[in-house]
Amino acid sequence: MAAAPELVVQHDAEALATDVAARTIATLTHAQQGRGRAAIALTAGSIMESVWKALAASPSNDAVDWGRVDVFWGDERFVAADSPDRNVLAAQQLLLDHAPFSAARHRPMPASDGEYGNDLDAAAAGYSATLADARRPDDPDNQPAFDVVLLGVGPDGHCCSLFPEHPGLYDDSNTVIPVRNSPKPPPERLSLSFDGLNAAREIWVIASGEGKADAVALALGGAGRVQIPSAGAIGTKRTLWLVDRAAASKLPKHRYDPPVA
Repeated sequence: MAAAPELVVQHDAEALATDVAARTIATLTHAQQGRGRAAIALTAGSIMESVWKALAASPSNDAVDWGRVDVFWGDERFVAADSPDRNVLAAQQLLLDHAPFSAARHRPMPASDGEYGNDLDAAAAGYSATLADARRPDDPDNQPAFDVVLLGVGPDGHCCSLFPEHPGLYDDSNTVIPVRNSPKPPPERLSLSFDGLNAAREIWVIASGEGKADAVALALGGAGRVQIPSAGAIGTKRTLWLVDRAAASKLPKHRYDPPVA
């Protein structure tokens, strides 16, 4: 049974991004020592862009052999490859298109003008197959047991493209699912299912700003995944909530007692 979520609170968004970057480097290095290749899944958002910038600026980023890192995605908007709505574009511009990170084996989710055309179901099945093909010898299931997922959380508590009270919450038909009628545009998306997400060894939920405070308080206060999907993101070895003081501001004092100064 997975351990209860842990909580780490940093002073502000900059300190949070720096901390996540340092933890990412350490986790990938440790994974390579134990399993040869490291596997990480990314999601998008403003705090994630800050994390990518912090990774790029870190003097320790060469501790990782980036040629032995597999980079996957937790979700993606199903739009054309050159659409500014694509989550992957910012990651490429800020990190993945630049050395040493460009040496990683990057596996983005399909675009609507890619090999599956605009067939959302085929694209979901195709990325599920991509995950299955990328398993390491000690990965137990039909996909990589990601060493870490960097998981953003929306103000409504959504994670990946799993939204509150949306049909995708109940779809465990595959590791990657098609999402239609998303409450946030664009309406068609690809997302890890909860089965796909929760195969990860570690899930880090990363939240910054007062706009995330309600979601953080509800998720860590016992809400279920139908109401607050991020509450249902549970790593097999560790679940870590990494937030700044603003995002932690509505937590009860027994969970987080902010410093006076």
